Amino acid sequence: MISSLSRLNLKLIFHLMGLLLLCNGGFMWISALVSFGYDDGATEGILLAGLITNLLGGLFMYATAKHRKELQKREGYLIVTFGWLFMSITGSLPYVLTDAIPVYSDAFFETISGYTTTGATILNDIEVMPEGILLWRSITHWIGGMGIIVLAIAILPLLGIGGMQLFAAEAPGPGGDKLHPRITDTAKRLWLIYVGYTVAETILLSVAGMSVFDAVNHSLSTLSTGGFSTKNASVAYWNDTPLIQYIIIVFMFLAGTNFVLSYFAFKRKFSRIFEDDEFKYYLIGIVSLTLVAALIIYFQADVSASSVAHPQVLGAGESALRHGLFQVLAVVTTTGFVTADFTLWTPFLTLFFFGLMFLGGSSGSTSGGIKIVRHIIMIKNGIMEFRRTLHPNAILPVRYNQKAVQQPIVFNILAFFILYMLSFIIGTLVFSWIGLDFKTALGGAASTLGNVGPALGDLGPVENYASLPTAGKWWASFLMLIGRLELFTVLILFTPFFWKNR
Repeated sequence: MISSLSRLNLKLIFHLMGLLLLCNGGFMWISALVSFGYDDGATEGILLAGLITNLLGGLFMYATAKHRKELQKREGYLIVTFGWLFMSITGSLPYVLTDAIPVYSDAFFETISGYTTTGATILNDIEVMPEGILLWRSITHWIGGMGIIVLAIAILPLLGIGGMQLFAAEAPGPGGDKLHPRITDTAKRLWLIYVGYTVAETILLSVAGMSVFDAVNHSLSTLSTGGFSTKNASVAYWNDTPLIQYIIIVFMFLAGTNFVLSYFAFKRKFSRIFEDDEFKYYLIGIVSLTLVAALIIYFQADVSASSVAHPQVLGAGESALRHGLFQVLAVVTTTGFVTADFTLWTPFLTLFFFGLMFLGGSSGSTSGGIKIVRHIIMIKNGIMEFRRTLHPNAILPVRYNQKAVQQPIVFNILAFFILYMLSFIIGTLVFSWIGLDFKTALGGAASTLGNVGPALGDLGPVENYASLPTAGKWWASFLMLIGRLELFTVLILFTPFFWKNR
């Protein structure tokens, strides 16, 4: 192991850690500026947090200024994993130094929930938090949404470092379409779309009736498929303003779609969108699942009993459709916003939404979960196995987007699914071991691993994670991290062969 460590480009790793910390500190200064404008009493604490983070980042970069500009796969995995950890460790400072969340285990949980775009919170009263802290919560979502590393590689050419290894480690899924042959140009185009959608949603929500502050925060959370809200009731606070919820629905759908397809849309290459298998299944799936949820809500559920404010502004049919569509999208895209407590919508719908936690959005989106493309290929491969059984000598490849999928990719997806389900089972067992009841442990493991946010039982849609014991918060933080980085990136660090020279 010692010889293997000596081969790692440690100076480059810490140099990039410094770059990430400088970016993190810069966003803290933005939050401090907003805090100063609102005179919320948190300005000094956020400024101090930004100063500490910037000093630490600057120290890292200065101490490692002379480094080899060679980035291999091992360094890529280490940079991504430790980048998220360093960002979360320093990102918790604004909470601690302002006494918004004085207990560090709680502050770290809130922070990593933000960066992983899970949206699970330990705050019992969000609305009493200083505006600067609320904005910082949403910013952690926004940074994590497109990926801390994708943000960094957009400016890596300034350092003379290639970023393909980082991008592969950050987004190890099978959807590898690129907009431009150079990865840094891809990152810039993705961020341009990401920023554009955020600005557009902010404007639309403001026009629809949200305050500018609430509109900014909810846009940051929506496009990142995060779920942090500025209100205790989440988006249910605006149940009497359906237009606001419909705007969020549109942008949740876009955030759960491969951002490459958005680029094709802006280039008017619409045929590329509708020829994409994943998009077709995603669209058909959302429509079908929404119809199931809406019909059951309309005929069997009492939305008013599970909701805040006035859910039937435009009639029972519209209310059922809106709540069904909103919650299906919120869970499938792992955004986690809430318009009502879906666990009160009959036992069937409770199990229905629990199952949706395992879907995830499209590859190349900001969603968590398993991802639609993996489900498609697994199902197609399963069906193909029946044909292979009847015709053992025939060559019958799995096809995706009219192309044969290479066997290593199929094996990778099957391995991912097995590892995901094993992680879910172990996650549930650990939650049960530390004292959670079966329903809560089951929902908590599925939600944190899938980066969904709302779960079941004591962690349900209208509850929060404050009741988790300290050990449970750290375990949930680990599940959120491996879920956001799609398992392999983090878990490979625990394998002995990662540290071997060959």
